[in-house]
Amino acid sequence: MKKLIFISLSILFVKAYSFSQQKAVETAVIKTPNALCELCKSRIESYLKRYDGVVFVQVNFRKGETKVKYITDRINIEEIKTHISNAGYDADDIMANEYSYKRLPKSCKKPEDGGGHPRPKTQSSVTN
Repeated sequence: MKKLIFISLSILFVKAYSFSQQKAVETAVIKTPNALCELCKSRIESYLKRYDGVVFVQVNFRKGETKVKYITDRINIEEIKTHISNAGYDADDIMANEYSYKRLPKSCKKPEDGGGHPRPKTQSSVTN
């Protein structure tokens, strides 16, 4: 009987300890409108994965969004936005770092700065 109580208490202790070790993970979607191509995607993803607390990064350049999962005890959403800005891209309300933006390849810059990808021709403009 004592062994049964001891084993059940041990299991209860181990379970309680394992649950207390889980960190709070949050998911955020950040608008990154000037991430225009695969190069932008790989640059942002590799840049953010370096930071402690960032668990998952996925850039959807067609939608202009970056999905980030992060551990709230180690990093917060404002720091993540600042890191994206330091990579040269706009992140929600934080504008891209000017120096980093200038260092981006021409294809990764905004169209008004002479960059961006050429727009595909529409069917009506091809027939005219």
